[in-house]
Amino acid sequence: MKLEGVYSVLPTPFLDNGDFDEASLRRVVDLFIGAGISGVTALGVTGEVARLEEPERARVLEVVVDQVKGRVGGVAGTSADGTRTCISYSRLARECGATAVMVSPPRMPKLNSDAVVRHFAALADAVDIEIVVQDYPPISGYAMEPALLARIARDIPRARTIKLEDPPTPFKTSRILEQAAGMDLRIFGGLGGVFLLEELLAGATGAMTGFAFPEMLVRIVTLFRAGEVDAAADVFYRAVPLMRFEFQEAIGMAIRKEVLRRRGALSSAATRAPAAGLDATTRAALDRVMKWVEADSA
Repeated sequence: MKLEGVYSVLPTPFLDNGDFDEASLRRVVDLFIGAGISGVTALGVTGEVARLEEPERARVLEVVVDQVKGRVGGVAGTSADGTRTCISYSRLARECGATAVMVSPPRMPKLNSDAVVRHFAALADAVDIEIVVQDYPPISGYAMEPALLARIARDIPRARTIKLEDPPTPFKTSRILEQAAGMDLRIFGGLGGVFLLEELLAGATGAMTGFAFPEMLVRIVTLFRAGEVDAAADVFYRAVPLMRFEFQEAIGMAIRKEVLRRRGALSSAATRAPAAGLDATTRAALDRVMKWVEADSA
């Protein structure tokens, strides 16, 4: 599967008591695939991967791959602070049937570009699988400059897909592509999709994010690729209010899960502690923004 288009980052559904909700995960996969996406990404940051127990990580992958049934691509988040652990997670992902892994630089004191390159090179040598390099400093604690991302792509052919989440992403997209001229480099925007149109204009491949209405993202990318930039912009600007609201720091995952619950995919919008839930004010604001987006899209 070619890494392009829209890849939906999956939530990890939980029951009200906090247990993993396999049935809801299967419904979310079907909802997203029905929206026309190119692939799914499991065990991402917004999938609350840091709050999963080790057996749950494996089960999430098994459920996703089983439910996808080869219909679209499947990426698994395998970031870890240790290279050995990252390789272990990546081998498990490949064994489960993932078509690629998504990896951030390891979090460590005084991390430098050489250590980052060695980390990705060791992974590529150990596991025969495509690597999505996730550039997300809030998680890794390390900002990857365009020159470093271009160097990784040049030195490690298996790592020529980037998930860019370090604003300003459109500007950074252009700089990376300039420094990686001549290479088959693919750049996905993340950040809830809030800069998708500008990222596409800068040369991005598509979006890899968990926005709860992926059909809007698919429509934007499809129209843009067809040369209908104004039409793509019209869809994008109508979707931005919900994208912005859903992508709020600290409570964004709770909002996204509530939207997916309202769409009939999740049985519960529960997140795992210490994540925050939604208060009455946020729920009322969500009611308003969803009503506006749905009316405007009708």
